[in-house]
Amino acid sequence: MSRDVLLIVNRNKPDAVGAIDEISALIGAHGRLLGVAGDDEPTPKFDTLDLVVVLGGDGTLLSQAKRFVDAGVPLLGVNFGKLGFLAEFDLPAVREQASALFGGGTMPTRQVGMLRVEARCAEPFEGNALNEGVVTAGPPYRMIELTISIDGQPGPTISGDGLIVSTPTGSTAHNVSAGGPIVTPETDALVITPIAAHTLAFRPIVVSGDTRVEVTVVEANAVDARGGTALLLDGRECRRLSAGDRVSFSRDPRRVVFVRNTHAGYWTTLIGKMGWAASPTRRSSQP
Repeated sequence: MSRDVLLIVNRNKPDAVGAIDEISALIGAHGRLLGVAGDDEPTPKFDTLDLVVVLGGDGTLLSQAKRFVDAGVPLLGVNFGKLGFLAEFDLPAVREQASALFGGGTMPTRQVGMLRVEARCAEPFEGNALNEGVVTAGPPYRMIELTISIDGQPGPTISGDGLIVSTPTGSTAHNVSAGGPIVTPETDALVITPIAAHTLAFRPIVVSGDTRVEVTVVEANAVDARGGTALLLDGRECRRLSAGDRVSFSRDPRRVVFVRNTHAGYWTTLIGKMGWAASPTRRSSQP
């Protein structure tokens, strides 16, 4: 049985817009194209929906993952961004696998967990993140001080530029840039990584996925026209934070479903796109 497919496009990416006609034709040749919508447009309503194809980059796929998580519909990311770590497909891969993807053949998927984030501050907030939640110092970029509790037990105090709580999926994003470990996607874990901690002793730590991490802001950069200390979810600011505010991170019970590109496994992507464990460049012995 062919699949009913919705095509979502980041219209700010010219290459993605340029691929609409070809992707639409591939969907129509093997399945049923229900419609085409921009990534920031209202979600169309359909009686049936089997697959959402997202043309953009990892950021576009992140936003659409949270948009469709409650529907439980698989998302297929076609990369027109810089890296394409989450968006596993490119245009040649879609051409090659179109029959299976849109025509009702075998379509391998993977389920990805999210963070649930709650901020108790002047404007209380609840949200979720697929990659990470970050408490960041913000302008004017003076050090801030945070205390951490893990499952209600007192933890360390950090002075520095902030703290990252990451999912395994997000371990290759902001977390790895801050010196945190790479965690394979199927691992049931969270990663706690300090940002520029003013100590050599605070190393990143991996904890169980059932862990509840609570961060209390002790000292913050004041909120003003320049910015101030803030909570970011997947790179987007959600709330400004002040001294005394608390942010908790825990497992979101919902899971996002992504279509896997069987021709490009996790390790291939990690090595090829991130340069993991790449050998040093050696001088040629040729004159």
